[in-house]
Amino acid sequence: MQSTAPPASLPAPAPVKQPPAADRVYAHVKQGVLNRRYQGGALLTEGELAEAVGVSRTPVREALLRLEVEGLIKLYPKKGALVLPVSAQEIADVVETRLLVEEHAARKVVPAPAALIERLEELLERQREQTAAGDLAAAAVTDRCFHAEIVRSGGNEILSRLYDQLRDRQLRMGVAVLHSHPDRIAKSLAEHEELLRALRAGDADAAVRIVHRHIGWFSHLARGEVR
Repeated sequence: MQSTAPPASLPAPAPVKQPPAADRVYAHVKQGVLNRRYQGGALLTEGELAEAVGVSRTPVREALLRLEVEGLIKLYPKKGALVLPVSAQEIADVVETRLLVEEHAARKVVPAPAALIERLEELLERQREQTAAGDLAAAAVTDRCFHAEIVRSGGNEILSRLYDQLRDRQLRMGVAVLHSHPDRIAKSLAEHEELLRALRAGDADAAVRIVHRHIGWFSHLARGEVR
């Protein structure tokens, strides 16, 4: 009787390499600030963060220094890191920059290519689904992607990079606004639909007016005119 050789053993899968400890802490805290798990005014301690991520305190300090440079937290020696609330001035600055970039892009992108229209339709439907599911953090990300697609399609790489630098501030403001003004969600979706119709129709003037109204609402919020 012929003997059967045992099957060759498969090689063990290569271990998944984790990012450096400081990067893991940075990502953990930043995501927590952007999705409001760590809200403005919260005090974070090195010990709590080290335990949450499973690292020593040294990479926590490194990560917090990076986040302070980005303006998300303020470090207080021997106390911890204070999550900075979104200020009226920050809202005003972001709104002013967005209006400059997005009004220009809305005019320049007309006539809108079919690929852009298709992508905006996809993002709008995704935002509707996320809103219906109550996932406001995800809806804020998709909202931001909707506007970023228009800016990128404008073809100016310098403006696109400038716009990308606003990403974290936009997301943080967007989630905060959706939580504090839930009635704004339906209005935002309706304005996205209006903008999409204007771009589809090739009406640059209407697209610019809608962008100005859509983004300008945040200016009223910064001045305390929205309740």
